[in-house]
Amino acid sequence: MISHPSRHCTVELQALPSRIGQVRRIVSAQLRYWHLDPLIDRAALGVTELLTNVHLHAQPDKLCTVEIELVLDRLMVSVRDHDPRLPEVRDVAASATTGRGLAMVAAVSESWGARPDGESGKVVWFALPTTPAPVAAPARSPRRTADTPARRLVEVEHAADGHRSTHAPARSAVAG
Repeated sequence: MISHPSRHCTVELQALPSRIGQVRRIVSAQLRYWHLDPLIDRAALGVTELLTNVHLHAQPDKLCTVEIELVLDRLMVSVRDHDPRLPEVRDVAASATTGRGLAMVAAVSESWGARPDGESGKVVWFALPTTPAPVAAPARSPRRTADTPARRLVEVEHAADGHRSTHAPARSAVAG
């Protein structure tokens, strides 16, 4: 079932590898329809990782609901399944072929999280800003000194930290 209100799209599916690609294409088409083309790659990657986690880990079934919603200046993407176990962030070996999905979601999103949903099940979500992040203004000093670039770099890092303070910490390895 697919519903397409003006700012909301829901897809219910079995999280099987063949369906994950279909949902990625649906999300991409919906974002093009909403004129949010710059978000397509990050949203498609994030939804792919969340659906892969359902496919690999969810019990008792792989039935899930993908929801994308435009809320003010944020695109919210969530996947709801019937497994109450919340994903755990774990370190994995460099040679591991799985376990980095949520770290990638964290890396491409503004924020992400997981919460219980009802008596059984959970929702894992991420948010993408629909407007570009503000760029730090250059220093207004009329003179340039040797330490001006370094000082500006620190200001930009602090500005970025303040802007990204809602991020869950990105770890090198995740299992979900």
